[in-house]
Amino acid sequence: MHENCGEISVNPRPGDSYVQSFARGLEVIRSFSAQAPQQTLSEVAAATGLTRAGARRILLTLQTLGYVDSDGRLFHLTPRILDLGFAYLSSMPIWDLAEPEMEALVEQVRESCSAAVLDGLDIVYVLRVHTHKIMSTNLGVGSRLPAFWTSMGRVLLAALPEDELRQRLAAAPRHAFTPHTLLQDDALLERIAQARQQGWCLVNQELEEGLISIAAPLKNRAGHTVAALNISGQANRTSEAAMREQLLPALLQTSQAISRTLGTRRS
Repeated sequence: MHENCGEISVNPRPGDSYVQSFARGLEVIRSFSAQAPQQTLSEVAAATGLTRAGARRILLTLQTLGYVDSDGRLFHLTPRILDLGFAYLSSMPIWDLAEPEMEALVEQVRESCSAAVLDGLDIVYVLRVHTHKIMSTNLGVGSRLPAFWTSMGRVLLAALPEDELRQRLAAAPRHAFTPHTLLQDDALLERIAQARQQGWCLVNQELEEGLISIAAPLKNRAGHTVAALNISGQANRTSEAAMREQLLPALLQTSQAISRTLGTRRS
């Protein structure tokens, strides 16, 4: 799991418009995960830094609203929580436009295809079309990965102003996920600059052994990068050369087709 870093201000100072109780409610929701799908009151309090009384009030409020349920001891999220994420997905026409193009791409290249957006130091998957091949990485909509060590992340970071990019890089925790992981600032900035210049990015086994991916930007009518599209495969059967020569042309064609559609759609 990768921590949700949110906005890059490390310790933002809440102003008069900051609603602390609402923020605490979101922290309680985020405390549930694949590793902690069910939690006791004490576990929620410990995970969020709240008192037991504070955690209890928030959990009971969420339960009254139908976002949380309990068997009397263990609390868990309900399917209604998906409404919060669906509101984002349904408000953005890009995903409806992208999905058929992505399905056609997967049919053509026989590799999985994903779309993601940048959120703080992470990318968040907003659409994924699987191939039938089995991959060790089990990702779905809502999954988060560290932006600096993914192909889609570097494409999205390449669209940032230089000062903002460096600010995010300074805040990014460093962890050698594999022996191939780049950790030095200069090397990371060089790869991101390369992605900006060439309009695509390939990452080979930096995040997970055996995982190789290549990504391209999705742009709106103003030419701004709003998301990224990638093809992922297994390095033991798809080399960097094969990615560039066989898969990259199809990826670029698809990303440009989606971007053209976005450019002609009125907001």
